[in-house]
Amino acid sequence: MNPMGKVPMRDTRPNPMDLSQQQYHAALARWENEGGAGPWRLHESLDSGELQSRAPPLTDVELVQLRIRVIALENLVIAMLAEATDRQLDRVRAMAAHISPRPGFTPHRLTLHAAAELVSLVNRAAPFRVGPSPQ
Repeated sequence: MNPMGKVPMRDTRPNPMDLSQQQYHAALARWENEGGAGPWRLHESLDSGELQSRAPPLTDVELVQLRIRVIALENLVIAMLAEATDRQLDRVRAMAAHISPRPGFTPHRLTLHAAAELVSLVNRAAPFRVGPSPQ
């Protein structure tokens, strides 16, 4: 008890480090199953009983817009990595190594490209890093 005779309230806010670890493990879990891609992402049509994808194919205009957004997001990630600590950059490299094929598993072309792209983003951020690593 404090001098006022009241029991102090416990801090119920989540620990940021615990949250960070949870997010890190959730991201790794998504890589484990190719981001959730697979036949279980398909659903059965109630009318015909055929398997259909959830979304119709993208039009050319939608594909162009998607490419523009990916380019913008890549550059945003590069800007953020330019301000990252060395520890955070090491974490990105570790994630790339984690999603690379492990012994006994068949290499998947998209996974190989994704791992290489993570390392590429870190490397492309290097010229924008100024002075010592931010803390």
